[in-house]
Amino acid sequence: MKDITITVIDREGERHELLAPTDMAMNIMEVCKAHELPVEGTCGGMALCASCQCYILSDHTLDVKSDDEEAMLAEAFNVRVTSRLGCQIHITEALDGLEIELAPEED
Repeated sequence: MKDITITVIDREGERHELLAPTDMAMNIMEVCKAHELPVEGTCGGMALCASCQCYILSDHTLDVKSDDEEAMLAEAFNVRVTSRLGCQIHITEALDGLEIELAPEED
């Protein structure tokens, strides 16, 4: 088992260094929830809501957005060029050092 480190900046600007296992088929949303960060994941990781939206701050190369993720982000609030749905970013060794910021909650 290899753990990687992911930095998450929460909605108050606080930095969290999270350990994420690469052998459990987890995604960013699940890692944030496991560390009790305020990520809702209302749809359970099906790319049907944007409650796990985050901004990619580091220069990591991520998988291309699926059509479902693109469609959800097209309807979401506070979207930036670097927006992704945390549930669609699967934990791999290539993401070691990834830095993200949680998007503001939609009111």
